[in-house]
Amino acid sequence: MDAIDLARWQFGITTVYHFLFVPITIGLSALVAGLHTAWYRTGKVKYRQLTQFWGKLFLINFAMGVVTGIVQEFQFGMNWSAYSKFVGDIFGAPLAIEGLLAFFLESTFLGLWIFGWDRLPKRVHLASIWLVAIGTQLSAYFILAANSWMQWPVGYRYDRASGRAELQDFGAVLTNKVALATFPHTIAASFLTAGAFMLGIALWHVLRGGEERTALFRPAAKLGAITVLVAAVAVFVTGDIQGKIMTETQPMKMAAAEALYDTAQPAGFSLLTIGSLDGQRELWSVTVPHGLSFLATGSWNGKVQGINDLQQAYEQRFGPGSYKPNIPVTYWTFRSMILFGALAALIALIALWRLRRPEQRPSRWLTRAAIVLPLLPLAANSFGWIFTEMGRQPWIVFGLMQTRDGVSPTVGAGSVLTSMITFTVLYAVLAVIEVALLLRFARIVPAVPDPDLSEPDAAFLY
Repeated sequence: MDAIDLARWQFGITTVYHFLFVPITIGLSALVAGLHTAWYRTGKVKYRQLTQFWGKLFLINFAMGVVTGIVQEFQFGMNWSAYSKFVGDIFGAPLAIEGLLAFFLESTFLGLWIFGWDRLPKRVHLASIWLVAIGTQLSAYFILAANSWMQWPVGYRYDRASGRAELQDFGAVLTNKVALATFPHTIAASFLTAGAFMLGIALWHVLRGGEERTALFRPAAKLGAITVLVAAVAVFVTGDIQGKIMTETQPMKMAAAEALYDTAQPAGFSLLTIGSLDGQRELWSVTVPHGLSFLATGSWNGKVQGINDLQQAYEQRFGPGSYKPNIPVTYWTFRSMILFGALAALIALIALWRLRRPEQRPSRWLTRAAIVLPLLPLAANSFGWIFTEMGRQPWIVFGLMQTRDGVSPTVGAGSVLTSMITFTVLYAVLAVIEVALLLRFARIVPAVPDPDLSEPDAAFLY
C-alpha cells in the first residue's frame, strides 16, 4: 500500500475507534441527567444510587472519548495537510466553536457535577449535568456540520490564486441540509446505543438476584428498554429523511448502497444478494419491491439512477476517471447498519415484555443476549460511518477535492505506517483499560449513601 492507502486506513482506525465512545457519551449524559432529575423531584435514594452508578460509567467513557478525539484531530495536520490547507478556512470554523464553546461547556460543568455532590445547591448541581448533556449535543452538531460540508459543500467560494476554498456564509455551513438531516439521525442512534448499554448492564444485575439489587436495577432496565425502542423509531424516521437528502446530494452513494448499476423505475431494495464475480450482475436476491424507490425518492415508483449512468454523468462534469466507491463495502455496511440496529430493538422489546410484571424476572437466554446487546448499536454506528465515508469516495470533499489530492505530499508510506502501528497498539491498550474499568464498576452494586458521613460521596469520586 502507498501513503494514500495507509493514511486512509489510519484515519479510518482512529475515527471508528473514537466513535465507539461518542454515542454512549451523548446518550448516557442525558439518561444520567434524567435519573438525577428523578432523584431531585422525588427524593428517593434509589435514584441517587442509579445516578451515581451510571455517572461513573459515563465518566469513564467520557474520558476515553476526549483522549481519542484529540488524537483523531492530529490526523489533519499529520497525513492530510493538503486537505487542511484547502478547506481549513471553512472546516476549522465549526471545529473551533466545538472546542471553545461545546467542549468547555461539557468539561466545566462536568467538573462541577463530579465535585458538587452535597456541596452545591441541589438545583445548581442538577443544572450542571443537564448543561453537560446539552454540551454533548452541541458538540455533535458542530462536528457534524463540518463533516456535512465534506458531503455537500455550501457557503464558500474558490480562490484560484491561493487554490483554497474560503468561507463566505457561515450560516449556510451550519444550516447545511445534510447536517440538518444527519444530526437527528446521529442523536437518535446515540440514544439507542446508550439505552442498550443501560439495558444490558441492568438486566445482568436483575438476573444476579437479590431482592434489593433487583428492585434497584429493574427501573434502569425498563428505562433502557424504552429508550432503545423510542430511539429505534427515531432512527428509522430520520434515516428515511436522510436517505432522500443523500439521493439528492450524492446519488452515487445511494446507487452504491444497493449496488444498482442500471437506472431503475421502480427500484427494489435487496435484503440479500448473490452476484457475479465482478458484482455487476445479480444472480439471486431477496428483494423488497419498490423499497429503494421509496427510500430514495419518497415515491413507491420513483426513479433511481444507476451507477453506470452516474459514472458517465460525472465524467462529463468532472473529467475522466472512476467515480465509483467500493461497491461491496457500501452495500454490506449499509445492510449491517440496519441489521444490528434492528437486533438491538428486538432484544429491547422482548426485555420490556418480560419486565412488564414486578415479580417476573428475565430469562437466562435474555440475559445472555443482554451481554452482547451493548455491542449491537456500536456495530451499527460503526458500519453507518464507514458507509457514509466510503460511499463518498473518491471525494474527500464532494465535487471539489478527491481523496488522493488531500494527502500530505511530504509524508512517506514508512512514516504513515509507523504512526498507524503506534496508534493501533496504543488504542488496543486503551481498549483493555476501558473494558476493564467498565466491567469493574458495572459489577459494583451502589451502596446506600450514609447521611452521617461528612463526605457521603467520596466513593463516587474515587
